[in-house]
Amino acid sequence: MSDPNRPFSDEERAGLYRAIYERRDVRSQFLPDPIPRPVLARLLKSAHHAPSVGFMQPWDFILIDSPEVRQQVLASFNEENAKAAQNYTGERQQTYRSLKLQGIVDSPLNLCITCDRSRGGTHVLGRNSIVDMDLFSTCLAVQNLWLAARTEAIGVGWVSILDQTKLAGILNLPDNVYPLAYLCLGYVNEFLDQPELQAKGWRSRLPLEDLLHRNGWGSGVDDEALLEQLKQ
Repeated sequence: MSDPNRPFSDEERAGLYRAIYERRDVRSQFLPDPIPRPVLARLLKSAHHAPSVGFMQPWDFILIDSPEVRQQVLASFNEENAKAAQNYTGERQQTYRSLKLQGIVDSPLNLCITCDRSRGGTHVLGRNSIVDMDLFSTCLAVQNLWLAARTEAIGVGWVSILDQTKLAGILNLPDNVYPLAYLCLGYVNEFLDQPELQAKGWRSRLPLEDLLHRNGWGSGVDDEALLEQLKQ
């Protein structure tokens, strides 16, 4: 076992930041190659080591390789995506319809990370005031898996345009289990230089300095040294 008090080397630290900056939401670049079991195991272990309130570990992992199940999920996506397109008009709607927003059947593996909202019993340490901490904890498991996947050259795409009630029915989930993240996983032919939605002009990354406040909302940060570092 490694020493948790050992400092990270410059190379280790750079690797973590590289995974953060080069992580992408993948929809179009999947290859059919299967994910080797040792790699998949490492990804699942990484997700399982996410922090969770009260150490409740509310997540479960549903591996989905059945074409029949994926076709049902894809049908739900198509229905919800058609509804979502109606939120836009004109050129914006055309742009939306041109976007590929899922890789459900293109990726070699789908993974649903769920949140068991009853895990840990009625009273979970740290969850008394903010009951959604179980959902937030499960999101951290998703992020752990996503960053680990990037280091393994595995692309991940989060399919959020789904009816969660229908998805729960497709996956036979108990009433207390919420399908938090439906993910597409697989090797890719490339990782894009920038997020796809940014590259296609849908949205740009907001300047971080515009999002900083000090001691309360709306109070600007006048730390010139910090602001200068943020620009680098």
